[in-house]
Amino acid sequence: MTTLAAHETRPFNVQLAVFALVANGMLAFGVFLSGFVMSEPAPYELMMVAQIGLWFLFGLRISRTVAMLMAMLLIFNISGLFSIFVMKDSSGAGMYYAVSIFLALTAVFFAAVIENDHRRLKIIFHAWVAAAIITATLGILGYFDAFPGAHVFTRYNRAMGAFQDPNVFGPYLVGPLLYLLYRMLTGPVIRTPLLILGMLVLAIGIFLSFSRAAWGLLLFGAIALIVLMLLKERTTAFRLKILVISICAGVALVLALAIALQIPQIADLFSNRAKLVQDYDGARLGRFERHKIGFLMAMERPLGMGPMALGKIFGEDEHNIWLKTLTTYGWVGAVTYQIMIWSSLWMGFRYMLRERPWQPFLMIAWVLILGHAMIGNVIDTDHWRHFYLSLGILWACVALENRYQRNTTAATPPLQA
Repeated sequence: MTTLAAHETRPFNVQLAVFALVANGMLAFGVFLSGFVMSEPAPYELMMVAQIGLWFLFGLRISRTVAMLMAMLLIFNISGLFSIFVMKDSSGAGMYYAVSIFLALTAVFFAAVIENDHRRLKIIFHAWVAAAIITATLGILGYFDAFPGAHVFTRYNRAMGAFQDPNVFGPYLVGPLLYLLYRMLTGPVIRTPLLILGMLVLAIGIFLSFSRAAWGLLLFGAIALIVLMLLKERTTAFRLKILVISICAGVALVLALAIALQIPQIADLFSNRAKLVQDYDGARLGRFERHKIGFLMAMERPLGMGPMALGKIFGEDEHNIWLKTLTTYGWVGAVTYQIMIWSSLWMGFRYMLRERPWQPFLMIAWVLILGHAMIGNVIDTDHWRHFYLSLGILWACVALENRYQRNTTAATPPLQA
């Protein structure tokens, strides 16, 4: 091959470029809509159903790695469908499982589309950050009743942005905040003020959600991400930079919290919500007592009890994802969910510290999945859109690593005898 031929480039394909631009734009817009779920079905569902069909229609492929995720999600949901046969009142069950199956498909879709081109990770996270900042701003303005009708962005005197529940709104903001934190710790100093501003908006939104799960997820996520970055970086100077910036950011957040607590309305609600155990947690037939009774009941029902069945008995849902998988998806579903979560964390941990273009996104997704597994002890996460987005991102990065290893092995010449 001549030098000219070696450097020859393929002609620019206008149609292919336009198709890629439209496809990536649809992907970004779909992720962006995940921050606005004030009614169901939300615009997110409609957009994602349309583009999932189009992407697969135009040849999006599922690799063996992503197929593993799809198989576990299918077993998990199909197991749940069998619980309908033991329900006395199955009204609403069909729609519940339809949403579950749809969200499972979004995880598979995100994994497949990212594996197809890892550069889409930036598109997804930028759209997620934009949606999070806008919905956080709405929540903050609503909390302070900044304009007529702003109260629609609050519930129980807690910020919820363009969501239906503060306990979903708060955790949704954590992923984008961790991404901005990573960018701040690794990027040029000139961008730091803008990144800090974005982080501050998200942190205030999380704080005003008064969701203990969101607070815990943010605290754990920030510490875990910083520890992983310290393990990843080998140079002392860079590690020192990460430590100094992290400490400064922590001090700034503490000062912002101290200032916010000077407002009586915030201070009163914070003192109440900051209790580790609320009255409705430890009371007779409170959350923890319901967990105990629920587990005992689930042990007698291999097919489960069906969606919302426990809530009809006690007047409150499970508020525990591990119990929820037993009551709603049966024994097989619960075991499958456990396998899916812990295998995801294991495979992500194996590849997390390898220098790859997708490494930062894998670290953030891994931290989010582990964090959601932890807060799942006090909240249900099986219908959280951003949880399935994080799951898809993690499996996409695992699939990318597996393909990278195969290509490296294939390119390595065999040893001569």
